[in-house]
Formats: sequence, structure tokens, C-alpha cells
Amino acid sequence: MKKLLFWLWQWTWGFPQTVLGFIVFLICRKQPHGTYRGCITTRWNNRGSMGMGMFLFLGTEDAQVRVHEFGHSVQSLILGPLFLPVMGIPSILWCNIPYFRRMRKERGVSYYCFYPESTANRLGAWATGEKCELV
Repeated sequence: MKKLLFWLWQWTWGFPQTVLGFIVFLICRKQPHGTYRGCITTRWNNRGSMGMGMFLFLGTEDAQVRVHEFGHSVQSLILGPLFLPVMGIPSILWCNIPYFRRMRKERGVSYYCFYPESTANRLGAWATGEKCELV
């Protein structure tokens, strides 16, 4: 029942990011898939990981990364259609814009200190009861 409610909530309230996640899932359909706490996981050939609605794309098998990405799914449940502008887009920019990469490296700033990432850590740990101490 919980899983059904999770899916229903993601496909309605979290529709924009879940549809985007589904599109990426279709693109990566030949990659290995699994499930984690109601989410569909894909182990993709990418250096990073990403959570979009009920779809988690994992670049590593690290359990803390999986909990962190699940935290993005919890953000999606809470924010619904506001997830992309409030959490998703800032997270993608923080990860991929060369200026931010260089700044993090030069100043020793953790990737996980930015609010979408630190919030995903906390929400993922809270929702799963597992550790997420990514710094």
C-alpha cells in the first residue's frame, strides 16, 4: 500500500520530474535496473548520480549515495512541481557548471554543502533510517 501511494504521489504531485526521470530511464533501458524503497534504480555509466521523482540513476554502488538520491525523491514528494526550480535545477547547475566545480576544488568546498544536496542527505537518512554522512 505504501509503495502504491508513493508511486501515485510521484506520478501526480511530482509529475514533471517523474516524467523526466522516466525519459532518462527509457534512454538507459539497457542498463541494469533494480528497486530501492519504491524507486526504480538504474546503474548507469555516468560519473555522477541523480534522483528524478521515483527514478534513481546511480553512478556507484555506494549505499550512502543511494540514500542521498532517495532524499531527492523525498524532496520531490514534498515540493511536487516546485522540485525542479527549487532543488533540481540548482543541483544540476552546482554539479555541472565549470565555475562551481573550480570553486569547490580551489576553496575545498564540499559538493554536499549546497542546500539541495545537504537537504537530500538529511531527508534520505530520515526517511530510510540509514546513514548518509556524505560531506
